[in-house]
Amino acid sequence: MNNQITNVYIWDMDETLILLKSLLNGSYAEAFAGLKDAQKGVEIGKMWEKHILQISDDFFFYEQVCLEIENCNKPFLEALSKYDDGQDLSDYDFNQDGFSPPHDDLNKRKLAYRHRIIANKYKQGLHNILDQEMMDVWDALYKMTDEYTDGWLSSARALLEQCLAGNEDPTICNTIAGGVVRSNATGSRHINVLVTSGSLIPSLVKCLLFRLDNLISHENGE
Repeated sequence: MNNQITNVYIWDMDETLILLKSLLNGSYAEAFAGLKDAQKGVEIGKMWEKHILQISDDFFFYEQVCLEIENCNKPFLEALSKYDDGQDLSDYDFNQDGFSPPHDDLNKRKLAYRHRIIANKYKQGLHNILDQEMMDVWDALYKMTDEYTDGWLSSARALLEQCLAGNEDPTICNTIAGGVVRSNATGSRHINVLVTSGSLIPSLVKCLLFRLDNLISHENGE
């Protein structure tokens, strides 16, 4: 009998693990009664918004999948996996495959192909997608945001890491990329699961940009 215990930690993304809306509308700065530069917070939020949309469009099919075709936003990437026939996509032309309404089985398979590519890119991480100049911009923005929010982003990461480790001695835990930890001592598992009201693709890109991808797998975002 398998007596393994699984501890699942469910997280709300927006305004809990990350800050964006409250930066954009100034409510984060307002909570500090003049101690924070509200305009700086708005500018930081706009920079994040720009990068999220740009990366979503350039690398994750966002404009093609969610903006041009209705009813194509799914709650998670595996939602259409049964339509994926495993075709080799190394030479597949996503711009010429005729992906369009209606949302029939043929187009569900084409969407499943896109979801497979998105999952692979998520697992690879942004360092395998962005050039060095963009990586430097991203790193500087992350540090600036963390400083402005008094360590909000790094604190969220630390909390996720602690939950994955549970109460186990870290010397006897094996970390598995993607937000799952198994303990050698007890066989217990610790999993982070993300929930959000946002669209799937920008939410995954947020995980990447806010450095949560190694703590939350793409399978555990909804």
